[in-house]
Amino acid sequence: MRPVNNVLKQSLAGLRAMLVLTVLLGVLYPAAVWGVGQVVARDQAAGSLVASGGRLVGSSLLGQQWTGDEWFHSRPSASDHSGETSGGTNLGPGAELDAAVADRARAAGLNPATAPADALTASASGLDPHISPAYAVTQVERVAAARGVDAARIRQLVDEHTQGRTAGFLGQPRVDVLELNLALARLSAPSAG
Repeated sequence: MRPVNNVLKQSLAGLRAMLVLTVLLGVLYPAAVWGVGQVVARDQAAGSLVASGGRLVGSSLLGQQWTGDEWFHSRPSASDHSGETSGGTNLGPGAELDAAVADRARAAGLNPATAPADALTASASGLDPHISPAYAVTQVERVAAARGVDAARIRQLVDEHTQGRTAGFLGQPRVDVLELNLALARLSAPSAG
């Protein structure tokens, strides 16, 4: 009878521990983190949503697909900027990656030897909202021509929307494509044609 009692005691102790840890780590801790997020960083906790003209147009944290010559284009995405299928191509150095880069260069009218890397390679998540200032600059002439706006004005918008390194030393300078395209939309409507 004693071994059965011992097993029952151990099983009940394990069950109690599981219930306590479930409440602590599955309910109380997530609720505390959510509460702190709502107080300290409400915008980020809500997804850093961006609205324009009273309409939700995206998130500053997620890249979007932009088509048409009148818009700045995001970094290539292996998942076509779909949040459901986030992920990179996992292509390593070799013929398949070389072919993908060559196809992207041809489609964008860029020289693969001189184009910024982010113009021709997909990000790891496929949802990167930023491009390098160099990639933005390569798009200035196309966007200016499509909008019938002076290229110097479009270049000025790129400069105005270039963010520096985080805390002055982390990461690289970057341009948020959504914010830049919203500034373009405020600047002028695309020309018909």
